[in-house]
Amino acid sequence: MIPFEEELTNKGFKNIACIDEVGRGCLAGDVIACAIIMPKEGPLIEGIRDSKKLSAKKREELYPKILDRAVAVGIGRADCHVIDEINIKQATRLAMKQAVLNLKGKDDRTVIPDYILIDAENIDLPIDQKGIIKGDDKCYGIACASIVAKVYRDMECLKWDKEYKGYNIAQNKGYGTKEHREAIKKIGPSPIHRMTFLKNII
Repeated sequence: MIPFEEELTNKGFKNIACIDEVGRGCLAGDVIACAIIMPKEGPLIEGIRDSKKLSAKKREELYPKILDRAVAVGIGRADCHVIDEINIKQATRLAMKQAVLNLKGKDDRTVIPDYILIDAENIDLPIDQKGIIKGDDKCYGIACASIVAKVYRDMECLKWDKEYKGYNIAQNKGYGTKEHREAIKKIGPSPIHRMTFLKNII
């Protein structure tokens, strides 16, 4: 992985937040973003890579290690109503912005970053930033954010599955599997389905 954070640290930046999101392509549930500041000193956590290239078991093993090492973590989210209203791209940017604004350290105090590294996006904040194509595969901090966002959203999927039965969201995570699409046709959409994503299904 390219040490973007190291390069920026050498330029004098101190709090470098890395951001990634999950759930952009789902039919149901929120799009969720994580902003994270990892420490500049100390060894990197072994096994960190793009969350999509890790098994669920490996992500769950890394999740507490990342949270334990992180200087600050913030979660942002946009629900189906926001997604339907402003479109998924703008909703993703909104979730990312909220994640930055929600950054808190271990003492629960707000942490304001002086630079932001984002997976292939830009957000409306007056902070120096850089969007990195395939950032979750190239940048350690973005990979950490991708794992936290994924595990966090997977836990939300378990809650949604209990509340909205019949779609097997615990298994498909809200993505458009054949089983999920057939369930929508059979029982209709739930309150967490993105109506703008269902035009070719219902």
